[in-house]
Amino acid sequence: MAETAGRRDAVVERKTNETKIRVRVDLDGTGRSTIATGVGFFDHMLEQLSRHSLIDMEIEADGDRHIDDHHTVEDTGIALGQAIRKALGERRGIRRYASLDLAMDECLTRAAIDVSGRPFLVFDARFQREKIGSFDTELVQEFFQALAQNAGVTLHIANLYGTNAHHVAETCFKAVARVLGDAVAIDPRQADLVPSTKGMLA
Repeated sequence: MAETAGRRDAVVERKTNETKIRVRVDLDGTGRSTIATGVGFFDHMLEQLSRHSLIDMEIEADGDRHIDDHHTVEDTGIALGQAIRKALGERRGIRRYASLDLAMDECLTRAAIDVSGRPFLVFDARFQREKIGSFDTELVQEFFQALAQNAGVTLHIANLYGTNAHHVAETCFKAVARVLGDAVAIDPRQADLVPSTKGMLA
């Protein structure tokens, strides 16, 4: 589906020798998603990202998973970030900033975002095991690095405490989802304005 006039949606297709990715996002959606990357746990996390941000996402990925999941996860982050950046356009009317502490059982994770046009990631989360099922926990950071860099956002993620690796990862995705959704939402008081004294976000 192509970009629609008056709406904030975008499609990105990325093809390399390692992966073939197609992403569509609608920033004004309801959190519906169709996700198929071939990486089960990652699909589950992307579904959480869509559902709790209220950003509709269609993501298809075909990667060199016979090697490992790294390229698939990273390149999905790249394409998703590029789609979000494209859909934001000049970033007029957005709230821009958001932060949240998100709890899940024994786990608490904080996320804060500035949809600034300046990419930066601070990631402070430690996993007590290297894998969740067959998914490498180090790929959580790799995904968010690729997402922040290509979406043009400053993103801080800090797991304050938690022991279950699944919960740590899931709270990272859910917390980012909530702050991303809040920050890209339109503030009706400044719907035609770029939220910066510079007059632009780039």
